[in-house]
Amino acid sequence: MTFVTKLRFQSGNRYELESQVEDLKSMLERKGAECKGPHADPPEQIAVPQYRTLQPGDEFPSWDYTVYSRKLEIHGNDHIAREVGHMDFPESLHVEIEVEQKKPLGHLRD
Repeated sequence: MTFVTKLRFQSGNRYELESQVEDLKSMLERKGAECKGPHADPPEQIAVPQYRTLQPGDEFPSWDYTVYSRKLEIHGNDHIAREVGHMDFPESLHVEIEVEQKKPLGHLRD
């Protein structure tokens, strides 16, 4: 059985996000991992209301910012995927890791 490690990176700083993802992809390729991506999602515009007091009503202008996302997949190479899972990333980068088990074609379900 093969494992697919799906990585999702999000940040408000597009340049740092691009730099970290490209560095990671280079490292994966140097180590011989099969890597797909990075794939970019459209930027997400977020507006956060800011209130002057704890009660709604009197507001400051909303805080608007953009979140950029990239997705990367590592196929097989469990030891490399595990190594990536233990890496330290900058605080401005949000990282989600999902591991999916792929069964070979024709494999009967348990």
